[in-house]
Amino acid sequence: MSTQTAHREAPAAATRREGTGRRTAPRPPARRNRTGGLTSRVAVNAVLAVVAVYTLMPLTWLLIASTKSYRDLFATNPFSLGDFAFLANLNALLEYNDGVFVRWMLNSLLYTVVASLLSTLISVACGYAFDKYAFRGREKWFGIVLVGVLIPSTVVQLPLYLMASELGLVNTYWAVLIPSLVNPFGVYLARVFSEGYVPGEVLEAARVDGAGEVQTFVKVALPMLAPGFVTIFLFSFTASWNNFYGALMMLNDDRLYPVNLGLFMWNQNVYQQPELYPLVIIGSLVAVVPLIVAFLCLQRFWRSGLTAGAVK
Repeated sequence: MSTQTAHREAPAAATRREGTGRRTAPRPPARRNRTGGLTSRVAVNAVLAVVAVYTLMPLTWLLIASTKSYRDLFATNPFSLGDFAFLANLNALLEYNDGVFVRWMLNSLLYTVVASLLSTLISVACGYAFDKYAFRGREKWFGIVLVGVLIPSTVVQLPLYLMASELGLVNTYWAVLIPSLVNPFGVYLARVFSEGYVPGEVLEAARVDGAGEVQTFVKVALPMLAPGFVTIFLFSFTASWNNFYGALMMLNDDRLYPVNLGLFMWNQNVYQQPELYPLVIIGSLVAVVPLIVAFLCLQRFWRSGLTAGAVK
């Protein structure tokens, strides 16, 4: 009896061993998958490292060059330190031509902050209207807005200049401020945020409680759209701060220049006035600071707004 049982168990044990072997057979592909995943991560990290170096190298050079004197700028390696002259360069920048650089910075802040706030408010209101109100030709009008996103800003500068010339606005603050109020991409983003952040039931409840349309938008919808508002504001702030070509077309008086246009004009004259070269470098560094400050102060709202906009 025990011999027969042993004979029966032997094939069963062999079958289990074979079954076990069959179950463990796929392990080598799993190891290959892990190896392939590791290779992919290394490749992605390598590409990101190259992109980071490519992005940070000009800024690194700018930081180092702004600390050098005029002699050391050309006598030393671009990424090596020379005599520390940062404070002297900064003082020369602020005092040159009766402090015109400070005026350029103030002009840029005026053009950027005022235009960005008004442009963002207009964009959010338009996006909210496209989302929450049904009116004739709504999608067609929104299609026109999307077409505006595809048109490069440089293409419309000549028509804008001709219209500003007819109205007598050339070489004034208004020639730069008014065109910056139109932001088709901001309207598109605002509609996306409105669809995701503002439930229609909340608006209906506010109307039932007696709130008018403007009051509903300002007190109910606008606070819900705060992350989207900040996101659109940052995009508009960056675009307005870097609005070089529009200012070049509209302005002739150097007292009205934004900082990027003023630095460009200095750079055009470095061969005739070599002393401007250190001023252009340190001025470029100072001109980046407001953008960095804006992103650092508003990055929490910006991240949440971009994430929500992508998910919605």
